[in-house]
Amino acid sequence: MIHHSPVNRYIDREKSWLAFNARVLQEAGDEKVPLLDRLRFLGIFSNNFDEFFRVRYAAIRRLSLEGQTGEKILGGITAQKLLNEITEIVIEQQSESLRILSVIEKELEKENIYIVNESQINKAQEQFIKDYFIQKVSPELVTIILNDLDEFPLLKDTSGYLAVKLVMKAKPATEEDEATLQEVRYAVVEIPKNINRFVILPSNNDKQYIIMLDDVIRLNLHSIFNIFLYDSISAHMIKITRDAELEIDSDQSKSLMEKISTSVKDRRIGEPVRFVYDQAIGKDTLEFFLMRMEIDSSDSIIPGGRYHNRRDYMSFPQLGRPDLLYSQNVPLPVSGLSLEGSILHKIKQKDYLLNAPYQSFAYVIKFLREAALDPKVISIKITLYRLAKNSQIISSLINAAKNGKKVTVQIELQARFDEASNISYAEQMQTEGINLIFGVKGLKVHSKICVVERVEEKKIRRYGFISTGNFNESTAKVYTDVTLFTAHQQILKEVNTIFEFFDINYRVHRYKHLFVSPHYTRSKFYKLIDREILNAIAGKEAYIKLKMNSLTDYKMIDKLYEASREGVKIQLIIRGICCLIPGVPEMSENIEAISIVDNYLEHSRVYIFANCGDPDVFISSADFMTRNLDARVEVTCPIYDKDIKTELIETFDIGWKANVKARLHSENLENKYRKRPDEKPFRAQLETYNYYRNKLEVIYEQL
Repeated sequence: MIHHSPVNRYIDREKSWLAFNARVLQEAGDEKVPLLDRLRFLGIFSNNFDEFFRVRYAAIRRLSLEGQTGEKILGGITAQKLLNEITEIVIEQQSESLRILSVIEKELEKENIYIVNESQINKAQEQFIKDYFIQKVSPELVTIILNDLDEFPLLKDTSGYLAVKLVMKAKPATEEDEATLQEVRYAVVEIPKNINRFVILPSNNDKQYIIMLDDVIRLNLHSIFNIFLYDSISAHMIKITRDAELEIDSDQSKSLMEKISTSVKDRRIGEPVRFVYDQAIGKDTLEFFLMRMEIDSSDSIIPGGRYHNRRDYMSFPQLGRPDLLYSQNVPLPVSGLSLEGSILHKIKQKDYLLNAPYQSFAYVIKFLREAALDPKVISIKITLYRLAKNSQIISSLINAAKNGKKVTVQIELQARFDEASNISYAEQMQTEGINLIFGVKGLKVHSKICVVERVEEKKIRRYGFISTGNFNESTAKVYTDVTLFTAHQQILKEVNTIFEFFDINYRVHRYKHLFVSPHYTRSKFYKLIDREILNAIAGKEAYIKLKMNSLTDYKMIDKLYEASREGVKIQLIIRGICCLIPGVPEMSENIEAISIVDNYLEHSRVYIFANCGDPDVFISSADFMTRNLDARVEVTCPIYDKDIKTELIETFDIGWKANVKARLHSENLENKYRKRPDEKPFRAQLETYNYYRNKLEVIYEQL
């Protein structure tokens, strides 16, 4: 058996992630993508970067500062070298994103949409902006004069700021000193987050004008600083990103809710890990801020454009121009399931699969609403990870509690960046008498499960659903996820057992149907891969088809390499990070891997194993990442219904045929589009929608 040196066995995780974000940027740069959606992709690209710096970059930086080389964890590269390489890639991607933005702005002008700054407006618009500033903006502004402060104020890591320099009027010189003295004052203005960043200006022709909130403030600098006698005033944008690691207090007397609440507040003072500034800023102003904020060159200091926080482009106004957006496909019904009659009655007869956003997420809400009202339902148990702003899931559960049902909710308080929102929901549910479980010490709960108990003929019968994604009606419009509705009593008994494990963690349960992390997922998948290896050696049909968000676990990658060497054909659809190198002779020559980045965020995890022509199919909350396999509570569920099995295999194969939005994973991370010269363009997300629509049409024809 040939063993390759560790250097070229795996792709570096951070660089693979940066390559994923480059794919998002490719969408922003793609002229076939509608213009306003290109701006949205720029926003997603920027938002992804913010999270990357707050989490991954910060973690590597911590290794570096602690004097650890981190080579073992980082796959053979030192932490400091990796930080330098990341910063280099980031600066390159940032400048590419600015180039793309200016191209998009020129294209928008052809559509009579103008993004203007404070020097490009007419008199009427200037008056509108001044009024708008006085009424809407001024009351929200936080402005701080910095020179005389002993301690520099805390700048928040999700906000943009204008760094202001005031050159004061000259004071007459003293007799000893001939020169006139000009004092310089510095200030900082926080750009308010609760006002839309894009202000639509009045227009008396068919042109539409938009000005950024930053420029509304720049135009009105004098009205902010008019108590000072200054000769000149300038304002440039800066932005800071902080380490988002939570330090959880070990004080036994505090509740987990208190501890997380405190550490979310402490996150505001996390170490700076990135400082982005407008390249046009004066050298003296930049030095003043870097010195006072104690940011040294070892931190990632990144020159940027006039505007930062471009994640706000995710909510750029639509301007009544649907022609500049992807056409929205109406979510389809799930055939056989109705939002009218009883959903539990239908599920009792057979399993159903919901594939959102191709199909309507409303079935999940309908299930919970029905359970809340059904007199025979005695209990509802559910896991919650990320929730929508005004969550219908929460209101259904509160409704159930008010109707006397025993409601148990496992809510993950440490869902990153959703902690504050989840704490507030937890408090709301506690008030309504819902029984809350805050997970398992040392393990995040990432599983997506729900079980309902109903009394039928003096016996308890269970109904439930298991999903690959969060129970969140907002993200269900843009994340692709599959949810299985089932009344399979053995599976649901095991789901019930998982809730017992949340309550009493020292008891490890056995499961016949489900794979449950942290105890069994890894070994169960190893067994399935081993079976394919034995079948390949015996000359039988052997293949593995895996669809997931990320593949980073080295041992799992080695297992797939082993299968490839023995002749198992492996197809991987991996949207995000892929540390496996496909197509290397004698290591991975039987493995192909693609990433699909398109209008929807590919999020479902579907795992298919040939099993000699009688495929085993699973859906899961777990990616093949070490944390999902070994350090979280995750649930992988087998699919027993023949039709649903076929549906998942067919939709996987549609994804696999993609040649429009599909890129090839490769060792050099070049994000090459997968093009097959002899094939017609095939866009998987569109074809998946057509697949479900055609199925419905066939059913309607049969009726």
